[in-house]
Amino acid sequence: MAGGDARCMLKSPPMIFERLLHSQGFGTRRQCRALIEGGAVTVGDQVLDDPDAEMAPEGLSFIVDGVRWEYCEHVYLMLHKPAGFECSRDPQHHASVFSLLPRPLVERNVQCVGRLDQDTTGLLLLSDDGAFVHQNTSPKRKVPKRYRVTTARPLEEGQLDALRAGVMLRDEAQPLAALAAVRESTTTLLLTIQEGKYHQVKRMVAATGNHVEALHREAIGALTLPAALGPGAWRWLGDAELAALRPPAPGSDRALAG
Repeated sequence: MAGGDARCMLKSPPMIFERLLHSQGFGTRRQCRALIEGGAVTVGDQVLDDPDAEMAPEGLSFIVDGVRWEYCEHVYLMLHKPAGFECSRDPQHHASVFSLLPRPLVERNVQCVGRLDQDTTGLLLLSDDGAFVHQNTSPKRKVPKRYRVTTARPLEEGQLDALRAGVMLRDEAQPLAALAAVRESTTTLLLTIQEGKYHQVKRMVAATGNHVEALHREAIGALTLPAALGPGAWRWLGDAELAALRPPAPGSDRALAG
């Protein structure tokens, strides 16, 4: 699948095609050479069978075994995580979310940007850019995350008040308060938090005397899970989405507003 955004068109020096294919997750250098020499790779409208050919990577589109790709220095994805998948490369009891991605992306060692429990659904970011992963998981960033929570028992106003004021959780030094807690229906709550503690939403709701039946992450910061992206589906992040997720530069309007 092609990236199709400016993030894939960074200025880079010409690369040997075998090395370029290797950098995009298509196997070892030897495996990439075999793919090229075997006629499995098309550039433009021609099969390129010379693994030592040099080419500029920026904006390069190519087809491997019938699938179109674009060269991208880094991978930035969103995935609609279904229930029953673990955010781990070494899952213990369920399938791995990485099994939902094409092999080349997995081979590029993409990582989950934060984790969701196996029974939690919704927006999950993945990237092979370590700085991006750190920026969006660091407690110092305090990135808000919005969840749709289905509770076992009807929500009471006192429970909402407690979530907004802060509830004390075991092993925490201070109460944790929701940025927002809005009741949508008798047993549906939109809860926004920023800490990302272990099982935080479930523990906060339990601390009010209720219980989480289902949990779905709708948004991370300004990024909302698109309605058109069904469970198990993924897509590249666009430039505007990436810009919204990155920390503001010092002195910028976003930094001053924050």
